[in-house]
Amino acid sequence: MAKILIIEDSPANMKLAVLLVGSAGHSSLQAEDARKGIALARDELPDLILMDMQLPDMDGMEATAILKADAATRRIPVVALTASAMKGDRERMLASGCDGYIEKPIDFAVFVAEINAILGKRP
Repeated sequence: MAKILIIEDSPANMKLAVLLVGSAGHSSLQAEDARKGIALARDELPDLILMDMQLPDMDGMEATAILKADAATRRIPVVALTASAMKGDRERMLASGCDGYIEKPIDFAVFVAEINAILGKRP
């Protein structure tokens, strides 16, 4: 069982992500904005971070860059959770440091496959 940090500002999307993480057999930590998420990542060192890309205090790409620049959190895989599904968005988010990409609305099978693939690559 992996410990997964969910950084999501929408209560409905958070509830869904927590349910999906639990259904996939993992435990979750929750933060409703980037600053709290970054602090929680540093304190808890989760196995994976699910990062909403449109957060109120800073965007997910900026938060991911902060996590990837920190020696304590740089090895934690970050998966973008986003409603941005325009051409080039996936590539832009992966180029910003995200290790994976899941589109909203979330498809359960895709969600589980993506987090399991990334968790399987951990050193």
